[in-house]
Amino acid sequence: MKAITKTTYGGPEILKLEEVEKPQLKDDHLLVRVMANSANPADWHILRGKPFFARFTFGLFRPKDKILGADFAGVVEKVGSQVAQFQVGDRVFGESLQGGAFAEYICAPASVCAKMPEGVAFPIMASVPIAGLTALQAVTTHGQVKEGESVLINGSSGGVGHFAVQLAKVYGTKVTAVCSSKNREFVKALGADHVIAYDQEDIHQHTGNYDLVIDTHGNLSFGDYQRMGKRGVMVGFTTMGHMSSVLLQKAVSRFPLIQFTAQANTKDLETLAIYIQQGKIKVHLEKTYSYKEIPQAIRHIEAMHTRGKVAMVWKDVDDKQDSNNEEAVQKLPSRATI
Repeated sequence: MKAITKTTYGGPEILKLEEVEKPQLKDDHLLVRVMANSANPADWHILRGKPFFARFTFGLFRPKDKILGADFAGVVEKVGSQVAQFQVGDRVFGESLQGGAFAEYICAPASVCAKMPEGVAFPIMASVPIAGLTALQAVTTHGQVKEGESVLINGSSGGVGHFAVQLAKVYGTKVTAVCSSKNREFVKALGADHVIAYDQEDIHQHTGNYDLVIDTHGNLSFGDYQRMGKRGVMVGFTTMGHMSSVLLQKAVSRFPLIQFTAQANTKDLETLAIYIQQGKIKVHLEKTYSYKEIPQAIRHIEAMHTRGKVAMVWKDVDDKQDSNNEEAVQKLPSRATI
């Protein structure tokens, strides 16, 4: 099978498209034929081996896992002997932070997969797992939002942020979104009640008060959380120094601030699938690449100015699949445009 591989740490230029062995099915796993992927900041952090402490998980001197990629959507080819909730032919989506998704096939635990909603294209659902789960768990699991509360979302136009705005509205909150002035109308269309353009107003001097502050961009200081919020959720970080500073101050304070990494699970993926099926949240695809252009897709999101999500499509595996995926891509504007 074809796969995007890495044998050392570095930038997108080290990635190669190679022929590798198809993964072997495990008892509690699914073998999925991948139709689409999406790119996430986690991909380029893992690719570059940064921050350095992550190498203790992914390989100290060289990557343990040859195939990059976490988010995927595709069709179940085989089902492990211990799996009862999926069948061959099911259209599924999921994620594996262990890698392996940027390939024609992935063997993934059934516990990190869910069935796709009917009529929704593969690139759309491939763009949901990491960003959607992170947003959902920031808003509900860790943010514990309640109807009628006020929420500030910093980094509201990106992959996680554009889901977080919509999910916060689903749960009945009043949302203030922080983004650049060029994305003001975009986040308003997502449902934001108010917008703060960071290039016109210094968010670090903002004096608004909110029940919950969610930072998906990762540049809020501990003082920002305390000044603006009753509680906070830290999703991203800009530098190791910044994250360490915030967490150190958190350790000696009683202010309720949670920093977390999203945990994939079928239940939360199913929740996201239902909201997409019902039209309560929509995926905005800024750009769609071919699988051959995965290095370019990684480079695109590494610039950290993505509006919504970026997807990659396995279009030319064979003639039939190429036709199916082409049809899906043509449908994207009506589904993805907010």
